[in-house]
Amino acid sequence: MKKILVTEDNDSNYILMTYILRRDYEYCRAKNGQEAIEMADQEDIDLVLMDIKMPLMNGMEATAKIKEKHPELPVIALTANAFDSDRQAALEAGCDDFLSKPVSSEKCLQMIEKYIGK
Repeated sequence: MKKILVTEDNDSNYILMTYILRRDYEYCRAKNGQEAIEMADQEDIDLVLMDIKMPLMNGMEATAKIKEKHPELPVIALTANAFDSDRQAALEAGCDDFLSKPVSSEKCLQMIEKYIGK
């Protein structure tokens, strides 16, 4: 089963993501960008769902660092900021795609399948 790293500091958002992912994917959690980098280095991760606004290190910085070591690892930005400038900044940081919160389970699963299948 494919494994997704959910990088999310908010407990309720993380619980929502586990509800969406639980049938088709394994998942693990990082609560900030620094943890996400460490987990991407240490675990066998197939895709990263990356919150943008987090403590210690934001999602843009973490994505750039993850992509330096793992350029093939898909990273999908998750953010409440849905402006075109936010989308552009996420893509420039190295994110492969962008989902705005609140996340639709159907849209989320379709996007994950696009990158790693089921």
